[in-house]
Amino acid sequence: MHHAKTDSEVTSLDASSTTRSPRRAVYYVQSPSHDGEKTTTSLHSTPVLSPMGSPPHSHSSSSRFSGSRKINNHHHRNHKLPWNKDIDVIEEEGLLQTEDRHRALSRRYYFLAFVLGFFLLFSLFALILWGASRPMKPNVLIKSIKFDHLRVQAGSDSTGVATDMITVNSTVKFTFRNTGTFFGVHVTSTPLDLSYSEIVIATGNLKKFYQSRKSQRLVSVTVMGNKIPLYGSGASLSSSTGMPTVPVRLKLSFVIRSRAYVLGRLVKPKYYKRVECSISLDPEKINVSLSLKHSCTYD
Repeated sequence: MHHAKTDSEVTSLDASSTTRSPRRAVYYVQSPSHDGEKTTTSLHSTPVLSPMGSPPHSHSSSSRFSGSRKINNHHHRNHKLPWNKDIDVIEEEGLLQTEDRHRALSRRYYFLAFVLGFFLLFSLFALILWGASRPMKPNVLIKSIKFDHLRVQAGSDSTGVATDMITVNSTVKFTFRNTGTFFGVHVTSTPLDLSYSEIVIATGNLKKFYQSRKSQRLVSVTVMGNKIPLYGSGASLSSSTGMPTVPVRLKLSFVIRSRAYVLGRLVKPKYYKRVECSISLDPEKINVSLSLKHSCTYD
């Protein structure tokens, strides 16, 4: 037997059900459904419990968004990492190349500075040596001359002109002293000319020699002339015996040249000594050494 529920019972049942089950929030889940080529969206109203009274999908959506954002950021960083490495390598290579260029330039500058400094020091040293060697000029002293033979006779020159001819054979002695304290010298000279009235009647050649530092030697040079034409100047010398009857005024002249190798061939000062001697030949002093110590000038 069924009883019809009264309004009071219905109200009490609703109240009890309301008391037993808390109020639940309702949200809608959108799910796609495919129907051929068309895609429709159906809304299902499915009540879901949410303890905070807010749709739970909002939290999960934000979580998924943040997670995907982290993944994308991580992927983006991983994607940019090789490019960053390439940039770093390029920058490092550029710095190394710049540093290598600076080092090469520095080495080049140091080398040039060393060469320039060495050249300047060497030049200064050579200049000092040259300046120190200049005052150390060799000394030349003419000691004597000896006439071994002298004869005047009539003859003719190469063109057939008649003239008096003179033949002379003599020996000149002099001392050569090297005053250099740290270098030797090589010695040569111009021909030793013995002249009468501006006519060269005899000539001698000095044999080249080397003189070590702070040393000296006695040098002998043969001065000879054979049948030298005198032309008009020989009238006062001719005689029946072929020997001059009066003293004969002669002049001896030559230039001694010395070269010192102070620093190889880089520093080689030269010295010149011009010698002129006035000689009075007495016919009675043939084969006798005539002193010339006070008869010569030196320039």
